Amino acid sequence: MTTKAQAVLDWVDERFPLTSSIKGHLTEYYAPKNFNFWYFFGSLALLVLVIQIVTGIFLVMHYKPDASLNASGVPVAFASVEYIMRDVPGGWIIRYMHSTGASAFFVVVYLHMFRGLLYGSYRKPRELIWIFGTLIFLALMAEAFMGYLLPWGQMSFWGAQVIVNLFSAIPVIGPDLSVVIRGDFVVSDATLNRFFSFHVIAVPLILIGLVVAHIVALHEVGSNNPDGVEIKKKKGADGHPLDGIPFHPYYTVKDIVGVVGFLIVFSFIVFFAPEGGGYFLEFNNFVPADPLKTPPHIAPVWYFTPFYSLLRAMVWPLFGLDAKFWGVVAMGGGVVIIAFLPWLDRSPAKSIRYRGPIFKTLLTIFIIGFAILGFLGTKPPSYAFFGVIPGAPVAQLFSLYYFLFFLTMPVWSKIDKCKPVPDRVTG
Repeated sequence: MTTKAQAVLDWVDERFPLTSSIKGHLTEYYAPKNFNFWYFFGSLALLVLVIQIVTGIFLVMHYKPDASLNASGVPVAFASVEYIMRDVPGGWIIRYMHSTGASAFFVVVYLHMFRGLLYGSYRKPRELIWIFGTLIFLALMAEAFMGYLLPWGQMSFWGAQVIVNLFSAIPVIGPDLSVVIRGDFVVSDATLNRFFSFHVIAVPLILIGLVVAHIVALHEVGSNNPDGVEIKKKKGADGHPLDGIPFHPYYTVKDIVGVVGFLIVFSFIVFFAPEGGGYFLEFNNFVPADPLKTPPHIAPVWYFTPFYSLLRAMVWPLFGLDAKFWGVVAMGGGVVIIAFLPWLDRSPAKSIRYRGPIFKTLLTIFIIGFAILGFLGTKPPSYAFFGVIPGAPVAQLFSLYYFLFFLTMPVWSKIDKCKPVPDRVTG
C-alpha cells in the first residue's frame, strides 16, 4: 500500500472502525477448518437478500400500488406489472429475478435451517444466533406474504383475503385486528397500499437489522462445525484456534464456488422456467384480481404450504373456541416452536455424526413429514394419494408428529445413545 493510501486508511480508521471490522469479520475471523457443502447456504442467503433488494428497487421505479381500474378495465397495479414485463427495457428479467429470488430465498433458508438441525448449531453458546435466525424466518415470511399481494392477480387477491380473515378467529380482538391489517372491511386499495409500504420499507429494514445481528452474534461466539466441537477451546501459542483457519481467503474463495453453482441454477430457472411449473409464479396470478370470481382452489405459495397444512389439520373446536382459531395457533406455533430448540434438545452430542439412532430416525421422519405437509398444502382438502389414500388424515398425522417431535425432544434426546465426541475436529 502506498504512503498516500495508507494515510487515507489511517484517517478513516481514526473515525470509523474499517480495518478492525475487516480483521474481525474476515481476515482474522477464524472458522473451523472442516466446513462442508452444508455451509454454503448462509452466504447464499445473504446473496439472495442482495438480489431481492436490488431488483426490488428497480421494480418500485415502475410499479403503481393502485387497485382502481384503468381505461381498459384492468387494475392499475396489475397493469403496471404487465408494463414492466412488456415495455420496460430489461423489466422482464428484473421481475423474474425477483419472483425467482423469493423462492430461492426460502430454498436456501430451509437448507440453512436443516444444517442447523443436523449439526446442532442452535446449542450453547449459539442460542441467540438461533433466535435471531427464527426472527429472520418470521420477517421473511411476512415480507413474502405482503409482496405476494402486489401483482394484484387472482391468487394474490384471494390468498390475502383468506389469510387475513384467519386473524378474525382470534377471540375478542380478532375482527378488529383483521380490519386494521386490511385497512378496510375487505381486501382493497387500502390493503394494497398498506402491504406495499411494509414490503418495500418497514419489513426490509427489520430484516436487514436482524441479519446484521445474526452475523455479529455468530462472529462473537464463533461458527459451529460438522463435529459440533468448540474450536476456541484448543488454541495455539499465537492465540488462534488450532482447528481454525482465517475466513478470508479460504472460505471466501470456497463460497465463490457455491455462488457460481447457485447462479448457474438460478439463471437457468430465470431464463427457461421462471414460473417453476406454477409453483414459483402461479398461473392464476396471470389473471387480474376479480373480487366477484373466487378461484376453485386457493392455496398459498409453496414455501408457506407446510404451515398452511398445519392450519387446515385443525378441524375440531376445543374449549369453546372454533377450529379456525386453533388452526391459526397451530400455524403460528409451528414457526415459534423452532425458536425453543436450544432448550428442548438435551443430548450430550450436538452433531448428527455422534447422535444415536433415535435422533436420526425421528429427524428423517420429520423431514419426510414436513415435505408431505408442504405437498398437501398445495392440494385441495379432498385430495387423495393415488386416488385412494385421503390426504386430510395424512396431514393431521404429520401435523401431530411435527409438534410431538419438538415437545418430546427433552425425553428422547436425553436417552438416545450417542458416540463419544472428539476433542478436536476430525475433518
